[in-house]
Amino acid sequence: MDRIDRLESWHAIYDLSCDYMRGQDRLDPALHRSVFHDDATTDYGDGSRGGPDGFVAFAQGVLRAHAANHHMIGQVRIDFEGADTAFGEVYFQAFHRVGEEDLFVSGRYVDRYERRAGAWKIAHRSELVDWVRTEPAADGLLREKPGFPLGARAPHDLSCRREEVRTR
Repeated sequence: MDRIDRLESWHAIYDLSCDYMRGQDRLDPALHRSVFHDDATTDYGDGSRGGPDGFVAFAQGVLRAHAANHHMIGQVRIDFEGADTAFGEVYFQAFHRVGEEDLFVSGRYVDRYERRAGAWKIAHRSELVDWVRTEPAADGLLREKPGFPLGARAPHDLSCRREEVRTR
């Protein structure tokens, strides 16, 4: 693997993490599913081990019950093993509005990526949770201000309305 291929591959794999998070936050199951190879495996603990279709359906169902979600990516370590296999550790923090509480989850994804037919995708993903905490929701003041720009689920979020952004 030459230096350019390594940089392009690293970026393609990083984009998988970004699309994965966006697919969760915007409740976009097609985008969420697109980051996995068809025969990928997942391990998120009891009840969510298996393939990508079952996992995405499970995750989208859980997230849909929340008022809002916000996932952030931390440091990303990608180690290449040959030209078409890589292993990754992706740190994340996830914020979930559940009723009148905010649930914070911090952890890591431990992944195996494979390049097939020129495209990198996740071949296996395990989620490790490092810590969890809850606290009362505190953004009521923002919701009381008329016209305050708040995030939303797709297709209502401004990030999903490119033509509107183009003309601003």
